[in-house]
Amino acid sequence: QVQLVESGGGSVQAGGSLRLSCTATASVYCMGWFRQAPGKEREGVGVVNRLGIKYYTNSVRGRFTVSRDNGKNTLYLQMNSLRSEDTGVYYCTADPDSCNFPTVPDYWGQGIQVTVSS
Repeated sequence: QVQLVESGGGSVQAGGSLRLSCTATASVYCMGWFRQAPGKEREGVGVVNRLGIKYYTNSVRGRFTVSRDNGKNTLYLQMNSLRSEDTGVYYCTADPDSCNFPTVPDYWGQGIQVTVSS
């Protein structure tokens, strides 16, 4: 079992930035972020494998950056130019075998709220 703990959420005005972090209890091949907006289905945001190869959903490409520090088993999500539609609960995810985005990963964090006000 891999446990994931997110931090860094909060509230920001549209156009602002936030950085999320996630620490895993073990090294995992693929780590990423999913989110769920109020009244909407869960969607993948972006993932990165241990080699640094990344995949993003179209709506965040160019604004969000997923990165990881393999030595610290830590994942980051830098979110710039935030929009009200980015509001939601963001989940850190991990999968030991696959980074086939946006396939649902095996492990999930508790989730952290991000609120963007216009």
